[in-house]
Amino acid sequence: MTDIAGRSAFITGGANGIGLGIARQLAAAGVKLGLADLDADALVRAKAELGERVPVTTAVLDVRDRDAYARAADAVEAAIGPVSLLFNNAGVSGAFPVAKLTYDMWDWVIGINLYGVINGIQTFLPRMIERGQGAYIVNTASGAGLAATASGTLYCTSKFGVVGLSEALHHELAPANVGVSVLCPGPVATDLLKHSADARPKADLSAEERARAADRVAMMSDFLKQGVTPDEVGQMVLAAIREDRLFIHTDRIMAEAVIARSAAILAAVPAA
Repeated sequence: MTDIAGRSAFITGGANGIGLGIARQLAAAGVKLGLADLDADALVRAKAELGERVPVTTAVLDVRDRDAYARAADAVEAAIGPVSLLFNNAGVSGAFPVAKLTYDMWDWVIGINLYGVINGIQTFLPRMIERGQGAYIVNTASGAGLAATASGTLYCTSKFGVVGLSEALHHELAPANVGVSVLCPGPVATDLLKHSADARPKADLSAEERARAADRVAMMSDFLKQGVTPDEVGQMVLAAIREDRLFIHTDRIMAEAVIARSAAILAAVPAA
């Protein structure tokens, strides 16, 4: 899709991190913005920054709440026009020890990372198809959605789901002139881990396990700081939309793991 100027976008997690990086690039390209986030203060800051370039409207939204999602979609479209660019970007980290997982933890991570994407698609896709004006959807997954990593069983499960969903949509929606990309970032310099740690359900951990978890968050936060910036990710996303590319990678960090996983799958296929 190359005709994005003047269109309207809806971005979940749009006031921080990757979502804000995407919003900045879209604003520079003349796209009107609907930003949804749980962080009301960050929404105010984002609107003040980006509203100098293009019309911006905001919504405080928990992407797990389908009724609230529908209301936010209606309000955004009333303010800036029909949404034809959808960015299902809101997400949380969830590297809980597998032996300590609870239903609350599963519901929290899957509810935001996977059902948040599903809710965005279910809310906006019927409108996009009915209007027939062309549209584009970008779903944020992770490198951990391409091959299992140390990010944990729960997180990998949610992100594998987003990748599979996006691949299926990419093929099925092509005849309807709706493009789909899946963003599989490696390290990006955001505060995702801190925000997630502040909001996640409390795990029943021993003092030693809590100390290890805190050390891991600190280590991984330092690792993320060495990654690309959110604005650079936004540039990559915009380029992928214009080229209609299914996969968006921010680096090559997962290359060897993806090759090894693919080789293992093929090796297990019965001989002809």
